[in-house]
Amino acid sequence: MKRKWKMYVSAAGAVLALILTAVITIPVDAETKETDTIPERVYFGDISVGGMTQEEAKEAVKEHVEKLQSEIITLQAGKNTVQVPVSQMGLSWGNEEIVEEAAGLGKSGNLITRYKAMKDLENEDKVYELAFQIDKQMVTKVLENNAEVLNTEAENAGLTRENGSFTVIPGSQGVTVNVKESVDVLEKYFSLEWEEGAGTVEIVADVVDPKGTEEELSKVKDLLGGFNTSYASSGAGRSKNVENGANKINGSVIYPGDTFSVYEAVSPFEPENGYELAGSYENGTTVETYGGGICQVSTTLYNAVIRSELEVTERFNHSMIVSYVDPSADAAIAGTYKDLKFVNNTKAPIYIEGYTQGRSLYFNIFGEETREAGREVSFVSETLSTTEPGTQYQAAPGQPIGYMSQTQSSHTGYTAQLWKVVTVNGVEQSREIFNKSTYKASPRIVAVGTASGNPDAVNAMNAAIGAQDEGAISAAAAQWNDAAIAAQQQAAADAAAAAAAQQQQQQQQQDDDKKNGDKKDDKDGKDDKKDNDKKNDDQKEDDGGGDDAPEDGGDDNDSQDEGEE
Repeated sequence: MKRKWKMYVSAAGAVLALILTAVITIPVDAETKETDTIPERVYFGDISVGGMTQEEAKEAVKEHVEKLQSEIITLQAGKNTVQVPVSQMGLSWGNEEIVEEAAGLGKSGNLITRYKAMKDLENEDKVYELAFQIDKQMVTKVLENNAEVLNTEAENAGLTRENGSFTVIPGSQGVTVNVKESVDVLEKYFSLEWEEGAGTVEIVADVVDPKGTEEELSKVKDLLGGFNTSYASSGAGRSKNVENGANKINGSVIYPGDTFSVYEAVSPFEPENGYELAGSYENGTTVETYGGGICQVSTTLYNAVIRSELEVTERFNHSMIVSYVDPSADAAIAGTYKDLKFVNNTKAPIYIEGYTQGRSLYFNIFGEETREAGREVSFVSETLSTTEPGTQYQAAPGQPIGYMSQTQSSHTGYTAQLWKVVTVNGVEQSREIFNKSTYKASPRIVAVGTASGNPDAVNAMNAAIGAQDEGAISAAAAQWNDAAIAAQQQAAADAAAAAAAQQQQQQQQQDDDKKNGDKKDDKDGKDDKKDNDKKNDDQKEDDGGGDDAPEDGGDDNDSQDEGEE
């Protein structure tokens, strides 16, 4: 028995000696390397990190993660999808602790554990799976920014009206992304499931049921109120805008407690949405804009709404008076800062009917009539004050003096209020102020030409325009217009020509007189000479001759005539 025990001890000792010999040999060889070097045949995912230091391994993984940033993840909510680069989700490496663990393989634990770890690496690779994490705040922002694409609005049940009868149109469900739960889904996906490439993730979306049942909509049968206005004087563009706006509102169903915005129903005001250029008010003037005339749509609907006694929560009057309704009965639309909004304050859905016929615009509102029989509502406009607009003259440097053209018609300013009058069976029950409005006066604008080559004319016209004096402007235009200046210049030229002609005529007369005087002097001289000769001869005969003596007047007279000329 003792012999057998000695044999067992001897055998165990031999095995232990072999293990110790193998294990002791390993550290001697490993001491030549850095203590944090990762053994060969170790992988982080697909990255071979054997022989790397811990820092080198970390850098290798970070470079790998950087390359993954361009991968595309498709987020899906029902039928809607959106593609998002991984970089927008704040992807990062989530299990850096594997570096230290890998570097410690075969270098920690008892001798047997260390030996086994090293022998395992001789037989097969050691692979650590990479884990990834995302930035929750960045993912939340991605989901919120793409909600419009990922969400599907529920389509409420609706109505159509044809030949006086209503037909129910069934609604459809919608979905809305649940951001919080979707972040959790994406976090789990990148941590456990992502295969480091393009992928698709079904995010969490809550189902939204539509409003409206056939029972609810069957209550819509009574005309609660209506109104119409004429646009007979409107041009083609404005007429098209009125008709387009009516079509966009027609068929709208508003459920109890819901708010209707006219701006949201008819915008944007662009050619692609069916609108054309037409006149609209802007900063006290009339300008051409897409959708000009849409305010007649909102105004006509406003009057139908208040006669239906729905709750108006937002209404603005125009900056200047309009002609198609009485003062204080209008409702303007302007950008996002002037809108007409009202709430369905009844207990049943309401239906809006809008259409055009014979150059008139109509709106009717249908619902469930609950007001007492014989009750009627009317609205009366009262003007409190008026402001005359006057005329404003503006210089038109591109037009000649004498040019005058009206570029904008005037609008009288008003302050007004609208009274709501309630009668039952023809007997007035109440009369109260419903709203108040103020409309700016806008002057008639006349463009006055100031162009001229004459600086004095330009200065005179600008001075008259600056004084806003119609009489001075007319007088200056009459004096300094091109025709007047041309007439003045022609008159001056005619006067100069007449003076020159007169001077020429006088010169000619003088020349003629001189010629005639010379001829007469020649003849008289010859006659005098004959007489003198005859006298000399006679004298010679008498006294036997003598010296000649000149007669007074001969050459002296010639010299005198030449001096006068």
